[in-house]
Amino acid sequence: MKKITLLLSLFVLISSCGVKQTQNLLSSGNYDLVIDNAISNLQYNKDKKGKQDYVYLLEEAFAKAKERDLNTINLLTKDANPAQLEKIYTTYMQLNNRQEKIKPILPLKLIKEGRNAIFPFDNYNNQIVDSKNALSAYLYVNAKKLMLTSDKMNFRKAYDDLDYLNQINPNYKNVLQLMDEAKFKGSDYVSVYTKNETNMIIPVRLQNDLLDFSTYGLNDKWTVYHNNKQRGIDYDYGMMINFRQIYISPEQIREKEFAKERIIKDGVKKLIDANGKEVVDEKGKVVMVDNLRTVNARIYESRQFKSCQITAKVDFVNVRTNQLLQSFPVTSEFTFENIYATYKGDRRASDDNYYSYFDKRAVVFPSSEQMIYDTGEDLKAKLKEIVISNKFRN
Repeated sequence: MKKITLLLSLFVLISSCGVKQTQNLLSSGNYDLVIDNAISNLQYNKDKKGKQDYVYLLEEAFAKAKERDLNTINLLTKDANPAQLEKIYTTYMQLNNRQEKIKPILPLKLIKEGRNAIFPFDNYNNQIVDSKNALSAYLYVNAKKLMLTSDKMNFRKAYDDLDYLNQINPNYKNVLQLMDEAKFKGSDYVSVYTKNETNMIIPVRLQNDLLDFSTYGLNDKWTVYHNNKQRGIDYDYGMMINFRQIYISPEQIREKEFAKERIIKDGVKKLIDANGKEVVDEKGKVVMVDNLRTVNARIYESRQFKSCQITAKVDFVNVRTNQLLQSFPVTSEFTFENIYATYKGDRRASDDNYYSYFDKRAVVFPSSEQMIYDTGEDLKAKLKEIVISNKFRN
């Protein structure tokens, strides 16, 4: 009984804190947060006496939020500033959405007063449609004005306005066509190419991989990369991947011989005391212990090794002014290594993690072209990091 009383007291305390917090929100003018909190608490058992405070809070917050929104709309309408059309539209939407939130939990009883809570709902359909149409016309005209300039930033602003317009009023006039135009004219176009200053041939597939930006997973809304220049596009920037030096080490096989000794468990044996007699336990059974023995092996290890290092420089260039914007040195390395071994004696003398080398054999060294290509995988990762971390436009 004491536990039940304690749990009930704790529940009442938690509920009380929730009400007090909601009252504080109401006092500070956060009416919609009050409404959300109250609705959340009234989803279940709404007619219980303990939920009455939330009903009162909801009724008061709704009235005050509605009054504030209508006053805002009245003021903005009198101001007659077209830039405020979005605020008028979103406020009407807010008035309507607030009502739709409350409708599912109605009616709400006020027990002491013997009545239902009052929520004077209005139909805002006409106001929503009218304000949406006015906003749509404003966004459309303003976007077309922005697109009369040659400033990429204006095209981007026009695109964002048209995108918002398409969300609130899909298929409005030729919005989709204008969005395509704004996207095209607002984008920065980057020509990506390579230059080889080494005395070695760069594999074609490596160059293709480095220049194929569709595989980089970059998500830049306003930057388009082309590895082949396209007609009809005036490129803004160039990104040159300049191979400065490629070093490939000779093919090496390094051999070494060493001895290993190890104490291992080789089954079990009877425990013998100092007098040469078998040791038995309290039940008369002979005590068995690990049979430890020392094993030895001579190991002959071979290590195939070949490495490649590529030194490059990535230049960001303003094509229109032929000005070098930024330059990034890049070094990438790749190492081929194959270790295999044989032994004489007992292989158990070696470490457990060494056993795999006994199952390996010598393999054909990768070609220089393959080494360069494999090094390029690391180079590609570093190139992606450079592009993500640095922008062409300041």
